[in-house]
Amino acid sequence: MKVNRQVGRYFQLKSKQKEIEQELQELRTEILAYYEEQGVTEATVGNFQVKLVKQERKEYNDTRLSEALPDPQLWRLLSKPDLSRIASLLKLKVITEDQLKDTFVTKHVTLLQIDKR
Repeated sequence: MKVNRQVGRYFQLKSKQKEIEQELQELRTEILAYYEEQGVTEATVGNFQVKLVKQERKEYNDTRLSEALPDPQLWRLLSKPDLSRIASLLKLKVITEDQLKDTFVTKHVTLLQIDKR
């Protein structure tokens, strides 16, 4: 039966995907550690261009956010903290930065970009 093969193949691919994602994470961690230790944010390695891009990300606290936005209409628009929706509401001036004060922590993350030259 065709669906049996599809289910089996799906399972195989999902297992492979988990293995690949784990290996990617390990490689990413090692590459970031190496270049951060060297103090380098860009490098050329063979045919590849490596860039480390620093970013700040806000992680909102559900409880504090709901307290800061007591209007149930606003809370329904968000339903759960979604960075792009919050940014849109800020841009449209539906909410203010003051309302969001103390509702999030800022995390610093480093993105790894590797492009073929």
